[in-house]
Formats: sequence, C-alpha cells, structure tokens
Amino acid sequence: MQENELTLGDGRVLHYYDWKPEFEEPELTVFWHHGTPNIGKPPAPLFAAALEMGIRWIGYDRPGYGGSSARSGRDVASCAEDVARIADQLGIEHFAVMGHSGGGPHALACAALLPKRVIAAVSIAGLAPFDAAGLDWFQGMTASGAAALRAAAQGHAAKVQHEGLNQEFDREMFTPEDWAELSGTWSWFDSVVRPALSEGPGGLIDDDLAYVAPWGFDCARIVQPVLLVHGAQDRVVPCAHSEWLARSCRSARLWQRPDDGHISVLNSAASALAWLREQASDG
Repeated sequence: MQENELTLGDGRVLHYYDWKPEFEEPELTVFWHHGTPNIGKPPAPLFAAALEMGIRWIGYDRPGYGGSSARSGRDVASCAEDVARIADQLGIEHFAVMGHSGGGPHALACAALLPKRVIAAVSIAGLAPFDAAGLDWFQGMTASGAAALRAAAQGHAAKVQHEGLNQEFDREMFTPEDWAELSGTWSWFDSVVRPALSEGPGGLIDDDLAYVAPWGFDCARIVQPVLLVHGAQDRVVPCAHSEWLARSCRSARLWQRPDDGHISVLNSAASALAWLREQASDG
C-alpha cells in the first residue's frame, strides 16, 4: 500500500492511501471512509476479497486525523470535495464509496454531491442525520456514547470539555460478538484507532460536531444504488438509523443482520464489496 499527500489550493494537506492488485488493472476503485476515531487506512481484513474481485482501495485521513490538516468548521458534506481532489490526482473518474460507522454519512455525502462520479455507495453501521424526522436519534445508544454526542450538540466548548474528562472506556458499547471480532479478524482496528488519537482528540471532536450539525446534503436526493448494512444488536449506532435511511433514500436497500453488533457486522463487508462490484458491472 502506498501513502501520499496532496496539497490543496487552500494550503491544507490530505494524506491518502492507495492499495491495488499489482498484477492486473483494477476493475473498480472503492474509496474507504473511516469511522471515529480512526485514520484512513483501507481495511486490511478485506484485501483478500478485494484482490479476488479486482478492487482498488483508496482511503484518506479526514481533516484533523493522521497526516491531514485540520479544517475548521467542516461538515459531513466537506468530504466530497476532498475525495474529488484525490480522485483527480490519481486520474480516477468513476468510483464507489464505502464507509463504516461515522464513515457511513461521509460515503453518502459523496454519492449525493458527486452523482456523475460515484457509481454506488455502502454504509455499514452508519449514522442517520441528527435532524432525521421521526427518529429518536439517541435511543438504543449506550449512555457513554449518547453523552459524547449530546456534548457535541451543545457546541464546540462543551465537546472539548467532555473530551477532557478522565473517562474510563465503556466496554458495554460492544457486544460479545464485537469483542470476539476485535480479538480476531478485526483486531486491525488497533492499527487505525491508536494513530488517530496520538495527537489528541481534535479529529474526533470535529467528527462529532459534524454528525450533530446539518450535514450539507439531502439523503433523499441520492440517485445511485445505496446499500445499508446494520447489526440489530448495535449499541454504538442503533439499527434504527439505517432503517430511517432506508425509508428516506429512494435508492437504498437494507441488509439487517439480526445477531451482529457494531464490529461483528463487518463480517458482511466482503458481501457488500461484491454488491458494489455488481453495481459497477451493471452500470
């Protein structure tokens, strides 16, 4: 996997990652949108499936994470411009997008705002908009997760204060199935979470502020195929978020996994990749 940087017109730097099969021309490029708090390395547990399908992965550190410059006041929609610039740099005209957790809204943003370039989108365990009509947004979240996002809803100062508290990690946010995966296949997360926090919580703070602010686009206006994958036992982002998105986005379908939580649902990610590959072939 190659790592590179792109300097934008406003002076910001975007750090991005490029993984592709070396022995053949990739048949599809997928942009990976990471969760909170992660850096943007594409998911190594999916490399074998991607190799089999001829998929090239591009990932990047969202502003404020890893090697990417912070961007004050960024919203979810901001990512579409950054992704477009990286795609331009690499000479990629059309691509698909996939995001996990907080990366889900960012994948949807690219579909909504880059309709001529994004072929299809996958959101795995992703959030719904904070102003989603008829959705009890916090219902089903663990108390610690809800408190972190409620602090963000109170504004930047309250969120900074919340992150400055000496808090113990809440193990209850993950199900036993999640913990099994974090000790096995998806122990990969340790390689993207620790670097994301090494310079402090700035990226995390900006992410959470963006989730509870207007996103900057309308999910209902997405026209490309959208796949929503969600575990019914999810305690981080309750499944009701994807259920709302499935009702509100006319091009979306929902794969609900009854026994999965926030991490174990990623065992369906290879099947979601195959779905993306089918959409590219049909297009």
